Amino acid sequence: MVPHLFVRIKFESGEQRSFLKKVLFNSNCPSLRAFLQFGFDIPYSTLKNYYSEKRLLPEKLFYDLCAFSKINPSELKVLFVDEHWGQIKGGKVSKRMKKNN
Repeated sequence: MVPHLFVRIKFESGEQRSFLKKVLFNSNCPSLRAFLQFGFDIPYSTLKNYYSEKRLLPEKLFYDLCAFSKINPSELKVLFVDEHWGQIKGGKVSKRMKKNN
């Protein structure tokens, strides 16, 4: 049985933050912490990591945020990457570093 891979959404640099700012503006929220009142089951620290672009948005959350704030997802320039995208990239770098030593 193959596990279901969760797709992540990769924005261009700075665009994920502006997307989340637009979501906050459209939902009339003054802050990230106030946004949690709408019932999204996301810890504040995780939301902060998405805002500071330390983590990629999950596909389901991306579409939920688009629907909630009435943003058309097809108008955004995003790249869909699989769940293990960062692990694969890190593994290749690690392998290269071990080979050089």
